[in-house]
Amino acid sequence: MSLIQVKAIKGVYDERQKREIISKLTDALVEIGGEHLRSVVVVTFEEVESGSWGIAGTPVTTEDVQKMSIS
Repeated sequence: MSLIQVKAIKGVYDERQKREIISKLTDALVEIGGEHLRSVVVVTFEEVESGSWGIAGTPVTTEDVQKMSIS
């Protein structure tokens, strides 16, 4: 059995995006380990309250993440 844990700030991903993340992470592990593993891949998606996540000592909110641009 394999467990993949995802943590994200609440409100960053909508329900469709969370389902897609879970599906694609499962697919990635199965691609590496083989289709026989699909039934034992567990993915959990945990949301942390906005402002309860910190980067470099500073709390980060949902709005902060939405403003971020990764180049």
